[in-house]
Amino acid sequence: MKLDELDMKILNELRENSRLSMSELGRRVNLSSPSVTERVRQMESFGVIKKYTVEVNYEKVGQPIQCIVEATVKNGDYQGFNKLIQRFSNIEFCYRVAGNACFLLKLQFNNFAEAEEFINTVNPIASTVTHFIFSEVKTNLKLDLT
Repeated sequence: MKLDELDMKILNELRENSRLSMSELGRRVNLSSPSVTERVRQMESFGVIKKYTVEVNYEKVGQPIQCIVEATVKNGDYQGFNKLIQRFSNIEFCYRVAGNACFLLKLQFNNFAEAEEFINTVNPIASTVTHFIFSEVKTNLKLDLT
């Protein structure tokens, strides 16, 4: 699928608020509701739009401790690591990466004791470096064709 500038505007609007109605989205990008609906459906069918999500304020749901964990698998046990992390429901994302670490994970915890317990559980399979998150710096990511 070849994306044009209008598609990029639609994607940027949906990244800001994926709950926009098609009529409101159309108004924001100067298209009729049927036209914008067709473009969104086409991007969905080609996998450009994979899913619609919600941003959670973890502090307000009782998980004020957030961190990024670098995990370096020991003895090449990637399968064991993948299996282990499936046991946890507080992992927001886990990416396989290149560099000093093998994986980057973002997790939320109720308290520091739970964070320590996670690290102790993972330690037999992977060494970790934990970065506790103090605040989020807002960025201005915009998709464009250049």
